[in-house]
Amino acid sequence: MSTHAKRERLLLADLLEAVGPDAPTLCEGWNSRDLAAHVVVRERRLDAAGGVVVKQLASRLERVMAEFAEKPYEELIQLLRTGPPRFSPFSLKQVDEASNVVEFYVHTEDVRRAQPDWTPRELDPVFQEALWSRLDRTARLMGRGAPTGVVLRRPNGQTTVLNKGTPVVTVTGEPSELLLFAFGRQSVADVVLDGDEDAVTKLHEAKQLGI
Repeated sequence: MSTHAKRERLLLADLLEAVGPDAPTLCEGWNSRDLAAHVVVRERRLDAAGGVVVKQLASRLERVMAEFAEKPYEELIQLLRTGPPRFSPFSLKQVDEASNVVEFYVHTEDVRRAQPDWTPRELDPVFQEALWSRLDRTARLMGRGAPTGVVLRRPNGQTTVLNKGTPVVTVTGEPSELLLFAFGRQSVADVVLDGDEDAVTKLHEAKQLGI
């Protein structure tokens, strides 16, 4: 596994272990056990994981996730920590890096920021660049349901378009925070929104952001 993906995997596993199986998360309807089951199924049951994006497979995904959620919590955490089996595409370093860095970062924050005593996490510049690179490539996909035009802006002035349209709202923050915003975690993302007041309100409350 690659450096970023491996680090985020272990951080997520350690955090899930620390909060226990019944902790809240930012994923609506999911506690920490549900989130752990989701991550493990995504890597280990490709026959069901497609239900995330394919409606026809959604019921199968729900059944398989329920089966994994019934496993002992410690077993779920160990499956996450050790990574996917050899036959899974996620076991390939290139796939792991491309697919898991953002997945694990976002879900780690889903757990961290749902706790009442959470504090900001310091991220190194190299990791911020890695997150920006992925955000820049997938922004249009994540923002296709935005109710306004949206431009994401880093403190250094770099920008990427989340959604074309008018009026335009500019969202400024570090790549890690912009990524959370683009994934629909607007309420916890440390960003500044500039634009028409009504448009800013609509964007902040939008439920359609993310993949």
